[in-house]
Amino acid sequence: MSLAALRASVRRVGAVAPAARASRTGLRNPAFRRFSTEAPQTPKKTSNTVLFGALGVAAVGGVAFWVYASNSDSAREAGSAVRSGVQSAKAATNFTPSKEDYQKVYNRIAEIMETAADKGYDDGSYGPIFLRLAWHASGTYDKETNTGGSNYATMRFEPEAKHGANNGLHIARDLLETVKQEFPWISYGDLWTLAGVAAIQEEGGPKIPWRPGRIDGFETQCTPDGRLPDGSKGADHIRAIFYRMGFNDQEIVALIGGHALGRCHRDRSGFEGPWTFSPTSVTNEFYRLLLNEKWVWKKWDGPKQLEDKTTHSLMMLPTDYALVQDKEFKKWVKAYAEDEQLWFKDFSAALSKLFELGVPESQFVTREPWILKSTDEQEQK
Repeated sequence: MSLAALRASVRRVGAVAPAARASRTGLRNPAFRRFSTEAPQTPKKTSNTVLFGALGVAAVGGVAFWVYASNSDSAREAGSAVRSGVQSAKAATNFTPSKEDYQKVYNRIAEIMETAADKGYDDGSYGPIFLRLAWHASGTYDKETNTGGSNYATMRFEPEAKHGANNGLHIARDLLETVKQEFPWISYGDLWTLAGVAAIQEEGGPKIPWRPGRIDGFETQCTPDGRLPDGSKGADHIRAIFYRMGFNDQEIVALIGGHALGRCHRDRSGFEGPWTFSPTSVTNEFYRLLLNEKWVWKKWDGPKQLEDKTTHSLMMLPTDYALVQDKEFKKWVKAYAEDEQLWFKDFSAALSKLFELGVPESQFVTREPWILKSTDEQEQK
């Protein structure tokens, strides 16, 4: 085992409650994390970055001056339409960076995740905030208007960056900007969602099928505030938010299980604390605790949230607690609490779907999503 893998393993095991450690030791072995076979390798292209830029120049040439010299909304929207067409054309001709190129980006993201321990950030990983960035960049999708989602990476712009639900995500965007500088050919939407994939896979979770093809849009394509979940609400709110994106009850519960990773910060959301004893490890402990622990309302000067009666060190949001108060949601909480592999499978499918919301099928560079390798898998060669 590499030193990096050993550090990650020690960090994860040390943070887990004693009663839960033994049952999950085997699951952290990379051999138990695979849920899809490798997609066929895409042939390596020659001078991908140069060809990538040349195609963009050639395709946009006829309208480039008008689009980029004009400040009008129509010009900017036309620019996005042109760029979407360019991406679709590249995908149709397979004229894009290869899978190996995206694996290099993934690896760089994984390296940055580990630097959090040296910088004393949270629980020693940037994985949770990378996942939150990918989630919030994708979860703005509205199926009725076909707006929002991960395609345009509009959180780069002030209107969306300042939405209350996105407080603190500048940390993740700034960290990933260094990756963007190193790999300038990747779009922000692809970069951010790939960071979400890396967060799950590097922290012991399931494989997340992913494929590139998102393009960068303009400020006029920012979504209105209020499209992301409000942690202070109940079951009706949860359904309204997720049904708008096109998810059903089972997918809703599976996605909210992502709270296994990370914690809340009072200076961002107003809430405070981790959901589990192992906030840098992807497990089904969120469901087990939610279902079996005694939860009481926290007495403090912050917003309403719950804490575990036993240690007073964990928290649950009202939206989390609603999952065991609603009959249809609760049956899935029980199922995932009892079977971590079932949750891994359903979570992987739902998260992959979430990350693709708002992206035209023609833009994707591959029909079948890729399974990128974790750093552990690459080191075992």
